[in-house]
Amino acid sequence: MNVSDIISDSIKYPSSNWSKVLILGVILIASILIVPIFLFYGYIFRIIKATLAGLDELPEFDEIGEMFVDGLKIFVVAIVYAIPVWIISMIVGLITGTGMGTTTASLGPAMLWAVMASNIVLIIIAIIIGLIEVVAIVNMAYYDGEIGAAFRFNEILDKIAQIGWGKYIVTYIVIAIIGFIGFLIGLLTMFVLIGFILLPLVIAPYIAMFGSRAIAILFANKTETSEDTSID
Repeated sequence: MNVSDIISDSIKYPSSNWSKVLILGVILIASILIVPIFLFYGYIFRIIKATLAGLDELPEFDEIGEMFVDGLKIFVVAIVYAIPVWIISMIVGLITGTGMGTTTASLGPAMLWAVMASNIVLIIIAIIIGLIEVVAIVNMAYYDGEIGAAFRFNEILDKIAQIGWGKYIVTYIVIAIIGFIGFLIGLLTMFVLIGFILLPLVIAPYIAMFGSRAIAILFANKTETSEDTSID
């Protein structure tokens, strides 16, 4: 499948059952107000597993305990992958002498450029780690929730290579753009009461379903020609 086919399928996927979109939205709202977000993550993980299994229907909201544990695993993986970014950020802060109380006015021109350059490098590193982390989570789903599969770095990089870095990045950018547009619509409508309901109840769960479906399809079709990055 090329990128346009993946995006087309993934956009239609959540709309196949709006009631499940709303249920996930209720779970998200509950996660914000009452309970941890593990159930939300767990359902997204279930979508990835279902897609890898070749299923085109949204999974059920059953076996809540298993869904909670799967969400907890995603949370743990995310924390571990964030550690290098935190460490590099602290090192940059120590080297440049910047901190929460530092302002641009207190920095000399040379140091200001050094801080800007180091922050750009940090952002690039964070993006690269983020790209690897996403496939790591899908790889964990591929091995039926085995958390160790999220840290088999050689295997994960090999699978990204099979997908093709170009195709993966193009797909990721398209997902990010569509997600940004969705959240922008939600933020703009928050000026009226409906926006406060629409964003967490419909838009956020829809985007999460769409994005996880797209990445899972990309992973499942990784053996196809990696040079096909067309979005036409």
